Formats: sequence, C-alpha cells, structure tokens
Amino acid sequence: MALGLAGCGGSNSTNSTSSDSNKSKFHIGIVTGTVAQSEDELRGAEAFIKEYGDVDKGGIVKHVTYPDNFMQEQETTIAQIAGLADDPDMKAIVVNQSVPGTVAAFKKIRERRPDILLLAGEPQEDTNMIEAASDLVVNADNVNRGYLMILAAKKMGAKTFVHISFPRHMSIELLSLRKTIMEEACKDLGLKFAFETAPDPMSDVGIPGAQQFILEKMPSWVQKYGKDTAFFCTNDAQTEPLLKKVAELGAIFVEPDLPSPIMGYPGAFGIDLKAEAGNWPAILKKVEKTVIDKGGSGRMGTWAYSYNYTSTEALAEFAKRVIEGKAQKDSFKDLMACYEKFTPGTAWNGSYYIDRATGTEKKNHVMLYEDTYVFGKGYLGQTKEVVPDKYKKIK
Repeated sequence: MALGLAGCGGSNSTNSTSSDSNKSKFHIGIVTGTVAQSEDELRGAEAFIKEYGDVDKGGIVKHVTYPDNFMQEQETTIAQIAGLADDPDMKAIVVNQSVPGTVAAFKKIRERRPDILLLAGEPQEDTNMIEAASDLVVNADNVNRGYLMILAAKKMGAKTFVHISFPRHMSIELLSLRKTIMEEACKDLGLKFAFETAPDPMSDVGIPGAQQFILEKMPSWVQKYGKDTAFFCTNDAQTEPLLKKVAELGAIFVEPDLPSPIMGYPGAFGIDLKAEAGNWPAILKKVEKTVIDKGGSGRMGTWAYSYNYTSTEALAEFAKRVIEGKAQKDSFKDLMACYEKFTPGTAWNGSYYIDRATGTEKKNHVMLYEDTYVFGKGYLGQTKEVVPDKYKKIK
C-alpha cells in the first residue's frame, strides 16, 4: 500500500506550554544520541521540549541520551531507556535512533509498565524483534529509496553509484536490503554499481579515524570512477567528509542516509546556522546558497526537512495525541498528520513494512520518505514516481 502525502501548513513550535499539557498528568520520555553521533534527533527533542516544556520545569517531556559508544556500553543504553519507566507519570517513550539495546530496554519496560506506549525510530536491531517489542516502529523507507535514490542519481547525471559502508551496518536487515535493491536498480537504469568499505566509527579508529579515511580515499575513488559518480555512505559521521570531497572534486551526492539539510552540510562547508536554528526553509535556503557557491548546483541534494529531527518531534506528538485520545495508535493517517505538522510545504510518501520471509504487511512498522531536493534545481518529484513491484519483492 503506497500512501502519498503532501505537507500542509502548520507551526513548527511555540515557546509556551499548551494549556492541555498544563492540566495533564502524563509525561513523555525521549531518548536520542548526542550531538557527536547524529545531531538532528537531539535537536528535534529540544524543539519538542520548547513546545511542551521539560518535566523538571512543570512540562511533559523528559529527554535523556545514550552513550556515544553505544555498542560497547549497551548496559548503560538499556538503563537510560528503561529508567524512564521509573516515573509513575510516564505514559510514552520514544527512542530515536533505536540503537542496539532498545529491544532489551523495551522488554524490561513492558514487564513492569504495560501501560507505556513504546515508539522506535530508525531501529538498528532485528526487524521482527523490534516490531514485537514496540507499539510503533518508523523507518526511512529504505526499500523504495533503494530504487528512488538510483533514479535520482540518474536524473542528476550520474553514470556510476558508489555505496560506502562496513560490516556492522550491512548486518542491519533494511540497510542490506536497500544495497541489494540499489544494485538491481543500477542494472535496470543503466548505471554501474560499486561497493567500497570504510572503517566503522564504532571500531578502534573511532569517529575521527573513520572520517579521515573518507577524506583520504575520495580523490582516488573519484579518479577511479569518474566525476559523474554519485557517492553514498550509510554512516552519519562519514557524511560530512564525503560532502566536502564531493564538492571539491566535482562528483555527485543525491542525499544522506538519513536526509537533512544539516546532515553533513554545515560542517563540510562551514555554514553557521545558529540564527536559523529550527527554521527549516531558512536553513535550506542558506545551505543551498553555499552549495551553489561551492560549485555543487544540480549535483548535490537532501530532503528539505530533517527526517530524524522531524521523526523525534512527530513520534512524540503522535504519542501525546494517542494518550490524549486525539489519535489512534494504529492509524497511518493520524501519524502522518503529526509529520505534516512539522514539515509544511514538502511532500511525503510511505507504506507499511512487508516481511520478506512471510509476505506479511506489518501494520505497526511504517516506512516513510520525503521528496529529494537538489540544490540549484529544486524538488525532483520523487514522491510521485511509481516504484516497480519487483523491487518490493527482492530479498
């Protein structure tokens, strides 16, 4: 089932706590990474707090972060998530991104507090396990995007598509499936597909070493594949050095793994967005000007609104509406109304996740994508494209 949605008008956030939440006796927990790993979901939590208030100041939101080195510190991650359930007024917990440890934490919470709504954004654990542990799971639509990103690369003039990743990410079902679909789409659309391995930022080299690797390898990769090559990496931290080199070397970049105008672009090009913080149309305009000045017009893209920033806000808003009886837990339409609230003017599309082994449509697992915005060119119309059925059946 494909569901096309156009964003409608709506305010981003207000400085006052709503009168509804003043009267209410419920809290919503939000768990994100820190600025070091992926800034967008944390900033989305801050924006939601700005709208509805921090629990410590009489509001409804309690925000905690998990460790940067979450693979080695899973017990801390589990404790941070599960600890939110100690609050008797806690009625919903949103984890975005849902790193390893989320399933174990949700199971712990379920045992003692079955009344708490559990929502998982961008899970990095087994699909069936996170679906079983959560009331709602939301992913960027990596099935449809597997085809659509290759189509976008072709529209942008690419002859080759280079996918950069590492074993940990390729063990995540949806990321691995997307790579397989990308490879097949390249064959069908006439592009060459290549896979390059980079170090995992969770390994001994850390984030700095993983970023340095991209900076050092890109010149030889562009020489090897040519300038009409679209480069894509599965890791947020490696996006910044990749963008920097794509611009310098004249290559192509369709969109980040978890797209956003502030995913990689500000750091890569030294763009100060303090004055525009939270104002996505203003952010897009400022980033676009810089990218065009750097020679990236028509060859670099993103989504107009941050997917992860929006997901933190929209999932928390959805939880609030469900608690208040203003939304149904299993309503796609009600969930989309929350995404639309925070993204006026852009188009969305989405579907329910289909289990590849059984062919079952999972009604508590939603896949979403926005239209691709190319700097200097505008929207590509990706949400209107029909993805051939064959890609939805690839295993």
